[in-house]
Amino acid sequence: MIADDFIYYNAIGLYCPYGDFYLDPQQPVKNAVVSHAHGDHAVSGNSDVYCTEATYRFMQIRYGKNAGKVFHLVAYHQIFTLGKVNITLISAGHMLGSAQVLMEYNGVKYLYTGDYKLQADATCAPYKFVQADVLITESTFANPETQHPDPVAEVQKMADMKINILLGAYGLGKSQRLIRMINDIIPRKKILVHHRIMPLNAVYEQMGFPLGKYELYSRKLMKNQDEYVYIVPPFTFDSYFKAVGVKRLFASGWKNLQVNEHDTLMLSDHVDWNDILQVIEQTNPQQIWTLHGDGRYLAAHFSNRIFVKMLA
Repeated sequence: MIADDFIYYNAIGLYCPYGDFYLDPQQPVKNAVVSHAHGDHAVSGNSDVYCTEATYRFMQIRYGKNAGKVFHLVAYHQIFTLGKVNITLISAGHMLGSAQVLMEYNGVKYLYTGDYKLQADATCAPYKFVQADVLITESTFANPETQHPDPVAEVQKMADMKINILLGAYGLGKSQRLIRMINDIIPRKKILVHHRIMPLNAVYEQMGFPLGKYELYSRKLMKNQDEYVYIVPPFTFDSYFKAVGVKRLFASGWKNLQVNEHDTLMLSDHVDWNDILQVIEQTNPQQIWTLHGDGRYLAAHFSNRIFVKMLA
């Protein structure tokens, strides 16, 4: 029987009382199962952290000695137990090291997706479909009107731009995906990288995900008009709002983060509406629990067929 209180939100985050652990807690806790290393999912200071090796490495870069007291590095498909819950990490396809969390208690399987995507990405393990009784899915873009464009076609937009490009992107995950895609799709472009992105790139390379050619940003190089693409994190991109002699683009699935309606680069690392429906079909759950977005469209779509509960 599905336990309605298997996980629920409290003041700290998403808590599982049957295993006494939190999934991606928002404040430091005793037991944290961390799906991936983005800051809205991985906070510093937890006592015991259960995550993939890549997530651990990224947290070490970002938080240093404050990353966490004890890290338990878990490979994909390796089972471990907290309290009365058996837990397995499954690749989520969101970024390097990202994981779904499959939890089994009293013969019932609960699958927490974390952030995930189905689009092809040469810089991380692909999303793996697994079946579960309860699908606990992020619903960032769970709207029938949201369909992500072809990522290759989006990157190809830069091919005909005969001006240096200032490309804003999240430093972890998105930047590395862009570096690899630009090298694969428009190899003549010369990629420059902000210094804060460089150590993150090194983890990708060390873990067997080569990104191709790129080099550390140099102001001297950028003064030349020579097919340069300078990839910078959001705070730097925003500070260059008056930059001249460059085409400004920001890579995101959110329309409101685009520079304007003409200069767009719609590249998302989350599932869109059709992707979510595909995951639900493959997972074959009895119930769907939604979080990190609006679950109303899923509830209406499945109506009397599958019970949908909105956790947040």
